[in-house]
Amino acid sequence: MTAAFVLAVGMALAFALTNGFHDAANAIATLVATRAARPLPAVLMASVFNLLGPLLLGAAVANTVATIVEPPVEVAIPVIGAGLTGAVSWNAYTWLRGLPSSSSHALIGGLVGAALVAAGADAVNWGGIEGGHPVGVFGVLIALAISPLLGVAVAALLELGVRRALRRAAYGIGLPVRRAQWVSSAWLAFSHGSNDAQKSVGIVAALLLANGTTDSLQAPVWVTLAAAAALTVGTAFGGWSIVRTIGRRIYRLRRLDGLVSQTSSAAVIIGASFLGAPVSTTQVVSSSVVGTGVGRRRLHRIRWQVVRDIGIAWITTMPVAGVLAAVAYPLWRWLA
Repeated sequence: MTAAFVLAVGMALAFALTNGFHDAANAIATLVATRAARPLPAVLMASVFNLLGPLLLGAAVANTVATIVEPPVEVAIPVIGAGLTGAVSWNAYTWLRGLPSSSSHALIGGLVGAALVAAGADAVNWGGIEGGHPVGVFGVLIALAISPLLGVAVAALLELGVRRALRRAAYGIGLPVRRAQWVSSAWLAFSHGSNDAQKSVGIVAALLLANGTTDSLQAPVWVTLAAAAALTVGTAFGGWSIVRTIGRRIYRLRRLDGLVSQTSSAAVIIGASFLGAPVSTTQVVSSSVVGTGVGRRRLHRIRWQVVRDIGIAWITTMPVAGVLAAVAYPLWRWLA
């Protein structure tokens, strides 16, 4: 067992932690921003369901992530370690800035950047769509491109439907909506755990295989538990600046809007988890918030400057994480 292997496993868990800083906050952003819940109970609820997600919903996403890069065995651990370094560095920077960046973009960019430096284009599984499931880099990119569009569309349609259904409702719907927000937020936290914790699980599984510890990409139970725990800790300590951005700065949400955003986001993410598509919770939730504004036909009230800034962060994440990983690779090669 080399120092590089131990450090790389630690970096995989650090990625889950910073992912929790970013994305787990999204599960409670609208719940807290619309004052349907206080921060502490919301965090505790999200932590529990983030933990349950990866334990109960299989490993399709982990299998997709584990095969994104396929470098030669002798450089596999340095490539993965450097890729994680790029992803964690970018996650930490954007979290400190309060930018809702995509951990999925950061991970893909970091792994590809390190693999290209180490062994060229042949070390990257470019993939596509096979049997209706995303495979390799292009498959993941397709999923990442489609998911925010689905977030906008599903939220807009659901907002229209809910508004029409409740247009004659009395003021007494406030309490039921608030309770429903708790349910939808829990579902969103569960879906987030099922998708995002599995990314770290897949990476650790690839590390174990490269180290000769296992002979397949089937991750042991302790890996799932460790990744889920790291994500949960990130949930407990991360992201209030991101909560403000998602819940208030994009579009001023009311409670019914928050319910629509949470429900539509959870539906898109849980569907992606079943397909094995590693999507970005940040992208989907941010897009669903925009979708609620579209559904209410209040485009002028959407803060497009904030949307643009978030979009720029998404676009720059992959190349920046890739460059950071490429710079870190020589150090990881030396450790190995």
